Amino acid sequence: MRVLVTGGAGFIGSHFVKQLLRRADVVHVTVLDALTYAGNVENLGEAFLDPKLDFVEGSILDPGLVDSLMQRHSHVVHFAAQSHVDRSFHDADNFLTTNVLGTRTLLAAASRREVDKFVHVSTDEVYGPLLTRAADETAPLRPSVPYAASKAASDLVALSSHQTYGVPVCVTRSSNNYGPCQHPEKIIPRFVTRLLKGEPVTLHDRGQHVRNWLHVEDNCAGIELVLRDGTPGEIYNIAGGTDLTSKELTGHLLHLCGADWDSVTYVPDRPSNDLRYAMTWNKIADLGYRPQRDFDDGLAATVDWYRRHPDRWAPLMRTPDAAQPTTTLTTGEAAHAH
Repeated sequence: MRVLVTGGAGFIGSHFVKQLLRRADVVHVTVLDALTYAGNVENLGEAFLDPKLDFVEGSILDPGLVDSLMQRHSHVVHFAAQSHVDRSFHDADNFLTTNVLGTRTLLAAASRREVDKFVHVSTDEVYGPLLTRAADETAPLRPSVPYAASKAASDLVALSSHQTYGVPVCVTRSSNNYGPCQHPEKIIPRFVTRLLKGEPVTLHDRGQHVRNWLHVEDNCAGIELVLRDGTPGEIYNIAGGTDLTSKELTGHLLHLCGADWDSVTYVPDRPSNDLRYAMTWNKIADLGYRPQRDFDDGLAATVDWYRRHPDRWAPLMRTPDAAQPTTTLTTGEAAHAH
């Protein structure tokens, strides 16, 4: 198996690449990453030096580059995306260009080169808010923010490529990911890094927004199952077993960071802050998927990683890009490498 991984220097993508390189039947992996603010080769760690790995800095919007890479690979896993909800409010055009047109560029090359499998990685946010039930893979798409709309559109582009051109596409939609190496614009690393520095954190409204939390390695295991055994043309939801309000999550993080509720400030809710996301994951369970990471253990290990690696996140906290979401923090995390 020769696998092209887009966005492989980002949070989820880098974990997936390291997982692939441990497989005996994976003979080669190429990472294509634009190294935007959320991508970093340090996320790959020692895997960056693995002889089975090639790294290419470049854009999924470059058709010549994409086509030249595609012809050398049998499988594609597409993580690369603009993914932060708050950023999409101010830069919707960039989100649409990268997430929709970039996906189309990859799919066109995959069709020409007749790849064996193309996995398009998406998010539960495409289903929009659900107050009482959980979305299965047939649920309507009702995105409420520009980021989610761009991902819903890219999902449809991917699935239509299967229907029209026969590209062997599968789509995965995962819930909120957490784990080491995540950029500090996301809620868990943002709260952890601020609390470790003795700084306050903010909760929207009453902290009532509900998200399902999935360890990044469980998501990667699910994506690999779909890569190997997923049926082309199908969608697979990937979720964990831990639903928490943002206030409940904050309580866990305060405890792990040795802080108390005096560190929390409540701020007015932002527009379109969806109250609850929820998905069923029966279809991928039929492939053998089961989340393996206990949430409490996984969260403690994640906090410990940030405690031990200030060299990785402290420089990011000083940049304007990292600082932007500070006052508009949301629990609407993307399930993406970037």
